[in-house]
Amino acid sequence: MGRGGFRGAVAVAAAMAVATALVAAAYDLPVRDPDGVSIPTWVRLPAIVLLAVALDVVPRWVAAIRRDAVGAWPALRAVVRERWNRDQVQFTVVGLAAWYVAYVAFRNLKGYLPFVTDRLWDTELARADRLLWLGHDPADVLHQVLGTGWAAWLMSGVYVLWIGLVPAMLAIALVWTRRSRTGELYVTAVSFNWLIGVGVYYLVPSLGPIYSAPQGFADLPDTFNTGVQELLLDDRVAVLAGPWDTRAVQTIAAFASLHVAITVTTCLVAELIRLPRWVRLSGWVFAGLTCLSTVYLGWHFFVDVLGGVVIGTLALVLAAWTTGHPLRRRDRTWTLRGARAREEEQVGS
Repeated sequence: MGRGGFRGAVAVAAAMAVATALVAAAYDLPVRDPDGVSIPTWVRLPAIVLLAVALDVVPRWVAAIRRDAVGAWPALRAVVRERWNRDQVQFTVVGLAAWYVAYVAFRNLKGYLPFVTDRLWDTELARADRLLWLGHDPADVLHQVLGTGWAAWLMSGVYVLWIGLVPAMLAIALVWTRRSRTGELYVTAVSFNWLIGVGVYYLVPSLGPIYSAPQGFADLPDTFNTGVQELLLDDRVAVLAGPWDTRAVQTIAAFASLHVAITVTTCLVAELIRLPRWVRLSGWVFAGLTCLSTVYLGWHFFVDVLGGVVIGTLALVLAAWTTGHPLRRRDRTWTLRGARAREEEQVGS
């Protein structure tokens, strides 16, 4: 396979696509766009990237018109030629395609899980939680300590924020890192998260506390999170009733938490490239809140969180190996001037 570029991400995407095709054929299951019932993924992801491209080009276009006193069209051509040459376009397209294929394969493989096995490990995972928490249920402890009022809304807000985090980071990695190894590292690391995560789903299939023991969350108020949990359960029921009769995709699986895994990966990448301290600190605070919210709201067991930390770290190590990115922190903190210097160096090369 070699090292460098998006070779690792492409290999992961290809392997997951083959696995999806094999499982779908073996169990007579459809391959769906995971977001086809709302905005299809093949529309949503390119739209996000194109928006990031516009945010990259338009301010420079306006500045060029004012600075060079030229017409709008010549200024736009100059900015696009400078910012979006063939190498940069290839970098973005290849990264986006690998991301899309891996994501679609991940969601479909996750959806096939109840057709492949009816074994669930929720009882064992709940028992492990109580062992680690000295006989107590983690979610119950959090409800007692934090209460079930404002905390439920805060945790739901964290969950909503996370939904937008991944596509936003994709846009940053593919557009604003300027075909750097950092962009390659992040896209590849998230792909490895999906690969390892779906493998663990098949090894330890589970539903999560909110579905296996919903009585423990009856006191929580109705929030956005409540609607999402009900929607996912409805999708699962519809898919199990007839996978060819619905456009929905079954997406319930608990062990391990990929919310936690991808958040940890993101924080570790920020540490490696030495983003400003306030960015790194904010990232780790958000990671901590993600761990709390996913247990508090019943999405995951506490051991799912621990599994997510391991997966997020392992995914980064594998991505660093396949991209050739050194697993050590940069000697200097990221600055705007430093970023511009590195960008000029990359353009010159």
